[in-house]
Parts: sequence; structure tokens; C-alpha cells
Amino acid sequence: MAIGVALTVLVLGLMLASGLSQGKSAKRKYIVWGTTTIVIIAPFFSWVVSILFAISQEEGLAGVALMMLLFPFFFLAGLVTLLIGVFKKESANNSI
Repeated sequence: MAIGVALTVLVLGLMLASGLSQGKSAKRKYIVWGTTTIVIIAPFFSWVVSILFAISQEEGLAGVALMMLLFPFFFLAGLVTLLIGVFKKESANNSI
């Protein structure tokens, strides 16, 4: 049940981010996806993967250890993406 809720939040968050970034500038896409990665993907995806791994290994500590590795990795990836979007210059090329 809890895994289903986490997966539902993850899918809805990805759909929302996709909708918010569709047709926008590259700067806006980086900001949206960076924020989505930090707020939605990092905690929920790392939790789901860690729980499934812990269940398959029948060792809860292995799940905690995997979560301690996955969460900072995805958080930093999202932070880098967000910072790229914040500091990216808008292109002045308006020609068709």
C-alpha cells in the first residue's frame, strides 16, 4: 500500500513537471526539472527502490544504507540542474 502511494505521488509529480515545462524556455525547463528532482524524485524514488531492495534481501539495514546513498545522489543531481537553470543566460536569438 505504501509503495503504491509513493509511486502514485512520483508519477503525478512527473506528469505535473512535464506539463509545467512543455513549450517553455530551456531555462524554465531546467528550473522545473531541478525542483522536481529535489522535491519529488529524490525522496520518493530512493524510498521505493530502497524498500524493494530491503524486502528482497530480507535485511532492513541494507534498505536504509541504499537510501542513504540514493537520496543524496538524486538531490545533488537536482540541485545541479536547478542551478544550471538559475544561472543560464536566455538566448538573444529571436530570428526564425
